[in-house]
Amino acid sequence: MTPQERAEKSAAAMWANDRASKWLGMSLDAVGPGTATLSFEVQDHHLNGHDICHGGYIFTLADSAFAFACNSYNQNVVAQMNVVTFLSPGKAGERLTAVARELSRSGRSGIYDVVVTAPDGREVAQFRGHSRQIAGQHFEEDQ
Repeated sequence: MTPQERAEKSAAAMWANDRASKWLGMSLDAVGPGTATLSFEVQDHHLNGHDICHGGYIFTLADSAFAFACNSYNQNVVAQMNVVTFLSPGKAGERLTAVARELSRSGRSGIYDVVVTAPDGREVAQFRGHSRQIAGQHFEEDQ
């Protein structure tokens, strides 16, 4: 199995059970070893009292991209710590895209950066996630 096939099969297994990301309207647009791209359209129910996308939804989009990137090796991995910096507002009707990429992976720990952008190319948020591998795999695989 190639690394790309492993990433795709891991993502398919996770996506099948990821009710939260689906409920928020996200789509899994791309996945590869240590990378993932997810997006969603900002709708009225995502808007806060300032009439912009609630930061929690932007964080969740970035966190989901992080999750698919760090789980792309067919190992169960969870978030250990993450932080987000909001740079510009997400606006109603915009499709926000989160692109996650692996910076470091050693032993059971990893570090991933996620950039959330709007369709005009502006950065909406930057997210850094630290991951921790736990027991289990997404699917049975010959070793």
